[in-house]
Amino acid sequence: MTAPDAGRGIGNGESSAEQTTTFGFPRDTFRILHVSTGNVCRSPITERLTRHFVQQRLGVLGGGLIVESAGTWGHEGAPMESHAETVLAEYGADASGFKGRELLDEHVIRADLVLTATRDHRAQVISMGHSAGLRTFTLKEFTRLVNAIDPATLPPLEDGLVMRARALVRAAAALRGWLLAPTAEADEVHDPYGAPLTFFRSIGDEIHQALDPVVTALTGVPAHT
Repeated sequence: MTAPDAGRGIGNGESSAEQTTTFGFPRDTFRILHVSTGNVCRSPITERLTRHFVQQRLGVLGGGLIVESAGTWGHEGAPMESHAETVLAEYGADASGFKGRELLDEHVIRADLVLTATRDHRAQVISMGHSAGLRTFTLKEFTRLVNAIDPATLPPLEDGLVMRARALVRAAAALRGWLLAPTAEADEVHDPYGAPLTFFRSIGDEIHQALDPVVTALTGVPAHT
């Protein structure tokens, strides 16, 4: 099975000298995997906006954070949809060099946090096994849980972004059974594939609104006003 391209992520620290997990991957990195269907619309937007917002907060890309995406029916090697590129450009995010990927076991194994567009995507990731249940959420579900976490209970950024991110996922997983979605649709980001640019923009805004508190919790830095 082909390993995912680490060059897609934020950060590059994966030397052989680093301490590894039981799966053989570094413990001083934190991988976020965004999942949608084709990996040409929603998950590319989410991947690149996550990178962009982290850079806005911290001024640099790094800290061991790696952000990737894949699709449950991913168009392997395909560029993202042109409307998705337009949406990213309007946020000032970089859409260059993107290539679609089909979701593989390896991607799930390596991920420390999987954020999906819909509940169906979440169920598909969890059905792949690899103890993915406690680290797989829909994007909007994770946002709802993160909003309920007291930032003061998380390790400070001075202790490292990876440590803070791992603590955030544990805290969110612990809250999941207590904070249910108000409606069945509340955790869904709908597919804009084939839709006009106006719908892509509305989906981009949904993703932006969901990502903002997540990136703030990860970095400990609120969005610039």
